[in-house]
Amino acid sequence: MHLDYTAWAGQRLLDAVVGLTDEELNRDFGTSEHSVVGTLVHIFAADRVWLYRVAGGENPGFVSAADRSLAVLQNDWPAIHERWRIWASGLSDEAVQRSLDYRDMKGNPWRNPVWQIVLHVVNHGTHHRGQAAGFLRAMGKVPPPLDLIYYYRQLGENSGR
Repeated sequence: MHLDYTAWAGQRLLDAVVGLTDEELNRDFGTSEHSVVGTLVHIFAADRVWLYRVAGGENPGFVSAADRSLAVLQNDWPAIHERWRIWASGLSDEAVQRSLDYRDMKGNPWRNPVWQIVLHVVNHGTHHRGQAAGFLRAMGKVPPPLDLIYYYRQLGENSGR
């Protein structure tokens, strides 16, 4: 459910930034990822790397120059979210408890239970979406509601509650 929330919130934010100019998308706010597009690309790249770590496949690396565009985010990020959904749908209670060995971007070895990794992916996205929403506010824009409770409420509306 929370991976679905991450996809929902990411898409809402992507939809909100579509109308920004290139200057607005790339305006440097002095943070680690600098801009709206830089921050969204950071979330996307992390989602992609963590998916590789849990599901396998070809290592995508982190951020490439080709990733730094709104078009890539619009085209490729939904597919990453769908791959997360497919991967998660096959998990058993035992599978989420198992530990996963992986290496960080510096090559350091780590081991965490799968559930901690999933929670990290969700929390990491929430943190950086909050930054991007703040950038929108700083530019006089109104970001969409992204809080988890809004997602829960939408689920309630869609389920007839």
